[in-house]
Amino acid sequence: MACPICKKPTKTAFRPFCSKRCADIDLAKWFSGSYAIPAANPDDAEELENELRAAEEKKPH
Repeated sequence: MACPICKKPTKTAFRPFCSKRCADIDLAKWFSGSYAIPAANPDDAEELENELRAAEEKKPH
């Protein structure tokens, strides 16, 4: 199996990656939103935004 980041062979300790570095690069992609699934329906995105705003307003600050 090849590392999805650099294509080198994987190591058991970091599977499916070859190193902690590649695992961290992948994690950073998740945090930055690079791994987003595009909405097929524009209404879905608007609905999600409304739900996020409502949840944000309910948070105790």
